[in-house]
Amino acid sequence: MTLDRFYPIFDRAEWLLRMLPLGVKLVQLRVKDQPAEVVRAEIRAAKGLCGEFGATLVVNDYWQMAIDEGCGWLHLGQEDLDSADIPAIRRAGIKLGLSTHDHAELDRALALNPDYIALGPVYPTILKKMKWHEQGLDRVREWKTLIGDIPLVGIGGMSVDRAPGVFAAGADIVSVVTDITLNDAPEARCSEWIGATR
Repeated sequence: MTLDRFYPIFDRAEWLLRMLPLGVKLVQLRVKDQPAEVVRAEIRAAKGLCGEFGATLVVNDYWQMAIDEGCGWLHLGQEDLDSADIPAIRRAGIKLGLSTHDHAELDRALALNPDYIALGPVYPTILKKMKWHEQGLDRVREWKTLIGDIPLVGIGGMSVDRAPGVFAAGADIVSVVTDITLNDAPEARCSEWIGATR
């Protein structure tokens, strides 16, 4: 299965209700700082919507819930890896995407035979305080050389204008958060992304 080149990330299933009808085919649900029952409800809602619209849902972090809810994809950050039961995830048939920021993290990720590798932040990001500075396009090129056929996701500070350069540097997929959610016209921006990445 080939993943779509456009990979938006949302913190609520209600975003999927707005964006999936536009043609989004790959989406991550990243719910933070919510009670477990809220997270589970969001995962269930997102899974139902992705099933309805033929999109691939990637659940961020909550690996046990992803298993329980029969999800197909999971994304883990490096901190998440410390507590995740990778054999259980694999036994459940879940595909795995992993975040990387430096060579040590890449080595750790590759040892787990991931289904994609994410590199970030490619550009400066306002999303969260990062201890890593922007990686830049040279790092994207280097990562693609190192990981070969594994899909490479570029994330961090992405815009429609920057996407072609990130793809040209070797990224297979571009992931987007605030460029859509903080936009004055999120649906229009999402449609612009779809047009630019198909």
